[in-house]
Amino acid sequence: MAENPSFRKDFPVSWEELHRNARALAWRLAELGPWKGIVAITRGGLVPAAIIARELNLRLIDTVCSSTYDRMERGAKVEILKGTAAEQDKGEGWLIVDDLVDTGVTARAVRALLPAAHFATVYAKPAGRPTVDSYITEVSQDTWILFPWDQEAVMAKTIIEMKGGQ
Repeated sequence: MAENPSFRKDFPVSWEELHRNARALAWRLAELGPWKGIVAITRGGLVPAAIIARELNLRLIDTVCSSTYDRMERGAKVEILKGTAAEQDKGEGWLIVDDLVDTGVTARAVRALLPAAHFATVYAKPAGRPTVDSYITEVSQDTWILFPWDQEAVMAKTIIEMKGGQ
């Protein structure tokens, strides 16, 4: 379970589930194109962007590099580490892709750079949902999404061990 007390639930996502949900998002986005290219928000948006780029046959992929999270602690300020060439035309015809919109802090900062772009995420929480145009799965605000790249295989504790027994 997440260590931060504001997160009461974990939502583990497997590689297969992420791939399936990113493809479902691509199906929706295919109806809205054509797209000039994709702007992936690093780091979480890189994997969904690759899947969506393949499904939409897009070859032009750029990134907006930002920092708002330090492990499980959320920051209130977004630092844009690298912008994108899509800023030249305010993102018109571009698709922004991220793995998750949580509070919307990052989404608002990227929207300021690319106000005309279409913003798509695989997962959305209620506080951030109004900042994106498309998403597939909504989870509650108090849920910590465990993405496959943040997980490692470990031996599970037995019920007795979890209860403090032998």
